[in-house]
Amino acid sequence: MTAEYDFIIIGAGSAGCVLAERLSASGRHKVLILEAGGRGRSPWIALPLGYGKTFFDARVNWKYQAEPEDTLAGREAYWPRGKGVGGSGSINALVYARGLPDDFDDWEAAGATGWGWETVRQTYEAMETNVAPDGTRADSGAMHVQDVSDQIHPVNRHFFAAARELGLPHSENINGEQQEGATIYRINTRGGRRNSSARAFLKPALKRANVTLVTGAMVERIGFDGRRATTVHYRCRGVAKTLRAGREIILSAGSVTSPRILQLSGIGPAEHLKSLGIMPVMDAPHVGGNLQDHLGINYYFRATERTLNNELAPFLGKVRAALRYALTRRGPLALSVNQCGGYFRSSEGLNRVDQQLYFNPVTYTTTPAGTRTVIKPDPFAGFILGFQPSRPTSRGRIDIRENDPLAAPLIRPNSLATSEDRAQVIAGGRLCQRLIRSNALTALVEAAMGPDLRQMDDAAILEDFRQRSSTVFHPVGTCRMGKDAATSVVDPALRLHGFDGLRVVDASVFPNVTSANTNAPTMMLAHRAADLILEGL
Repeated sequence: MTAEYDFIIIGAGSAGCVLAERLSASGRHKVLILEAGGRGRSPWIALPLGYGKTFFDARVNWKYQAEPEDTLAGREAYWPRGKGVGGSGSINALVYARGLPDDFDDWEAAGATGWGWETVRQTYEAMETNVAPDGTRADSGAMHVQDVSDQIHPVNRHFFAAARELGLPHSENINGEQQEGATIYRINTRGGRRNSSARAFLKPALKRANVTLVTGAMVERIGFDGRRATTVHYRCRGVAKTLRAGREIILSAGSVTSPRILQLSGIGPAEHLKSLGIMPVMDAPHVGGNLQDHLGINYYFRATERTLNNELAPFLGKVRAALRYALTRRGPLALSVNQCGGYFRSSEGLNRVDQQLYFNPVTYTTTPAGTRTVIKPDPFAGFILGFQPSRPTSRGRIDIRENDPLAAPLIRPNSLATSEDRAQVIAGGRLCQRLIRSNALTALVEAAMGPDLRQMDDAAILEDFRQRSSTVFHPVGTCRMGKDAATSVVDPALRLHGFDGLRVVDASVFPNVTSANTNAPTMMLAHRAADLILEGL
């Protein structure tokens, strides 16, 4: 079989889009991107606040379910994942957080040589253009990162006042020199529209003659010639197809699907594969393991002054917001639902950040509407205060449950499995409790909506977390990077241990989850991975 393409990238998500642009830029290499979903052209994707419309939309969302967990009161967690060009970066809430320097130094200590903070920082700087409220730009990268401090809702001032009252630090920029503290989140938008990797990287790449995108392409397995990955077998619109890669196959299908494709290809826990009728190519028990994710919880409060609810719940308010957005590309529709928050230490004696907080000037109700689920702002003033422990120590797994690429995965997060994680939940709850009891926020609270954090002891905080917490949609680690096959799946150059011609480049290779949102680190990883791939040619 003749190789039609030098590189075949599986997955046009946050990582795959970056790779496609970077690997094709010289014009010397032919690049194919296979995406199982569609083109991602929904207007709700481009609209920053459209996140609420895509959260349950099966047209752009795989809508996975995790297995029931006793530690979460027997609940099955909902796992939204992007289905289409841009991947989860097309349906996320747009918070752009690089991660803390010690996150990446921990990567290097875990065996990911060359992925320490100083190297990673340079990659971020090459990738980004940081845009001030007045439009002034710094740097010249494809990923536009917007400072929206001039647009956030006035009610957010109470959050910053509460942080000052408690003596907590302040950060002008979560990605700057002083990252820790109460901050206005930076978001990856450009001209008031979502600036996902699909828009920033793939769209310009597709103008090149050496780049091809195929959507609706469900990859069934990767084929091997001895210890070299050579072919990709996929099905597109009911037709089975096989393509050979001239140089490399790059698996960028995400933390859920990348380990699934490896297992369907015979690389994974041998006994599990045999039980499903798959002949193991290599016994690789770490494929699908090391699953980490952020769990978080929101506390809802009625407010004593106007919030975004008052702007977005009434029909006329919606019209005004829509007109403002159409005319100026500004206003609440141009922002993330997560306006403020930041990195914090739950107590003064800690040597590193342990919590990420969110303060949202809106509350909402999730209701079924026929075959859809709708998220609507409440018809009264309200706000949300929430937290997530930053560095969970529990580890779970994702595995195939059938020898069928279309079958839903077996997602077992193993949430709150360690005493350390349970202690972190209590610590985060107590930090939020101190904030909500501050004079600044006491004046803003009319009443608690649901469980009242202000009245909870440690046991109640933990039990409430078990009953109501959910994933914050940051799964990583299922094809972790490390020094050898005994402890990991890929090496620091992201090559699959024991094989040639195959790399994994997405959040599944993170040795440890970063301290906050994972979209920016995923794009950074792909940007640097492209350099490593091209250097090795």
